[in-house]
Amino acid sequence: MNESNVGLIGLGNVGSKIAKNLLKGNFKLNVHDLDKDKFISLKRRGAIWCNSLKTLAKQSSIIITSLPSPKSANKVIKDIMPFLNKKHLWIEMSTTDENDMKELSKLCFKKKIETLEAPLTGGVHRAETGNIAILAAGKRKNFNRAFPVLSEIGYEILYCGKMGNASTLKVVSNFLASIHLLSLGDALMVCKKYGLDLKTAYHGIKISSGNSFVHETESQLILNGSYDVGFTMDLVCKDVGLFEKLTKKFQIPAKISNLMFSIFQNGRKIYGDRALSTSIVKILEEECKENLRARGFPANLQDNEIKKNGKEIII
Repeated sequence: MNESNVGLIGLGNVGSKIAKNLLKGNFKLNVHDLDKDKFISLKRRGAIWCNSLKTLAKQSSIIITSLPSPKSANKVIKDIMPFLNKKHLWIEMSTTDENDMKELSKLCFKKKIETLEAPLTGGVHRAETGNIAILAAGKRKNFNRAFPVLSEIGYEILYCGKMGNASTLKVVSNFLASIHLLSLGDALMVCKKYGLDLKTAYHGIKISSGNSFVHETESQLILNGSYDVGFTMDLVCKDVGLFEKLTKKFQIPAKISNLMFSIFQNGRKIYGDRALSTSIVKILEEECKENLRARGFPANLQDNEIKKNGKEIII
């Protein structure tokens, strides 16, 4: 089976961007999603629609899943598994539960189906350009086989070792990003109440030890007022919930994660599942009767760097 034949299941906010980059890389891309309307823009670029998972499996040697929850990922891979064989490689690119990933990998092993987990990290806007980072884990030979595909999707690619390692690192990374978002709301509000110009505050934080990737990106969207980060409340709650699960598994008396989970759950209750995650700062704005706004910040994030050839990070 031709290794340039790739199947992609899930054309959501991240999956659609994976698809565009693979098509730019001249892969023959077979796609499937519950919502066929998401295929329209990809059809013009050369993607092939598959009406069933069976058809997608038949036409693809490498299968990628990019789905919103562990539950949906579990269902899809179990549904497609009867149509896969030892010639297939399944790459899970969703943020998922490390235990679920290990169990699914074991099921695949019994059928001699090769697996790799490779979640993306570094902002949806960088997924658009193919400059996002990828954390990959599983057999080294599967990583090597997948590398031509991964290098079209992302730029910095880290091989993390055994199955479950990449999923765990991704959950930890998302947990830290969520902490930064909450703390930035508090920090900017202190600056506002003190009377600091928020544009000055933004740049002051950016050049200081308090800077972070989240500040450089999501603070701009808050200051603009669009909040348009492309990541939603339900996904934050899923990710923080996965982190909480890990702290309980290892009996870690974590203090921050439980508090943060309750804060985002409250935001989810107020604004709804599909509200943007940055909207959590609106709660503070409403309580303080202040808007955190400043001129000169974009409504949407854009990665202005050209696509770089994907590279493995050697450590």
